[in-house]
Amino acid sequence: MALNIFRKFAVKPLISVYIQKSCIRCLSTRLAEVGILEPPREHGKAYDTGQLFLHKIFGYRGIILFPWLAHVYDRDTAAKTEERSFDDQTTAVGKEVKGKNHTYYQVLIDTRDCPHIRAQTEAVTFLGNQDNSRALYAIPGLDYVAHEDILPYNSPEPVPIQHELFEKFLMHEPENNPPFVARDTLGAWQEKNHPWLQLSDVHRETTEGIRVTVTPFYMGCREAQQTHVYWWRYCVRLENRGLETVQLRERHWRIFSLSGTLETVRGRGVVGQEPILSPEQPAFQYSSHVSLQAPSGHMWGTYKMERRDGTSFDCKIPPFSLESKSDDTNNPSQFLGS
Repeated sequence: MALNIFRKFAVKPLISVYIQKSCIRCLSTRLAEVGILEPPREHGKAYDTGQLFLHKIFGYRGIILFPWLAHVYDRDTAAKTEERSFDDQTTAVGKEVKGKNHTYYQVLIDTRDCPHIRAQTEAVTFLGNQDNSRALYAIPGLDYVAHEDILPYNSPEPVPIQHELFEKFLMHEPENNPPFVARDTLGAWQEKNHPWLQLSDVHRETTEGIRVTVTPFYMGCREAQQTHVYWWRYCVRLENRGLETVQLRERHWRIFSLSGTLETVRGRGVVGQEPILSPEQPAFQYSSHVSLQAPSGHMWGTYKMERRDGTSFDCKIPPFSLESKSDDTNNPSQFLGS
């Protein structure tokens, strides 16, 4: 039996937003229907380009552009590796963690939902073309979503997602399933900008119910004062998988460069915020950047989490590698009208 999806019931963090608006503007609550819910697919059965979905954690509406195959290094399962079968999809990493192939998706976020989600909506960034330029550009409304976070649905609307790239990358073909197919511009954009879009490794670790997931991306190299500076962005998702509310108070990073330097970075919060992770609003996602004067390095660290009673604990940030690759001088913004 088909089930109609209403925005109010998508994810709890979005409920309060719509209830508050309805209380201020009118006496009754109005719900906007999204579409018809579809059964989620099992792992190993990837979704197709053009699939509409709700994000299971953040609740936003989105549409899938294309998949990525990532290596997930999960330190929560490191102690159990001896009990698990070793197959051709598993790769040993050192003596502690094994990475396993996992499907992620490049997606567009509906711009109507951006103000209501606890995630940066300009997380995909790139460097300018010019060798001496330090300009950093961002493409709004792009995200990477794990297979298990997809809640698929369908909609009869020819333009169900509001995003400036929607009609540039996708076209409506009602006879297809899903009824949105890729234009040639999407394939060209993916191939042209593969180096800075590619999601390769995902690292995660849980401390006292707080899971930290880090995904690094290589952005390119720039020449500065007769030396080469290598740039990466990294996306961090914090998720409270327990019942106790905590607040992120401090960050403590260690950054090791192949040149032999070790840098320590301490500070309040992250990206100017000290997010609260509660059972009602369990997740927060942000992106940041790091540069090294060497083609590779490592990062790791901790977040100081404070409980309601004032006690605190250090939440581990899983170690991850910073690896460079061949640069691409193409400009990803060519489809943005800039």
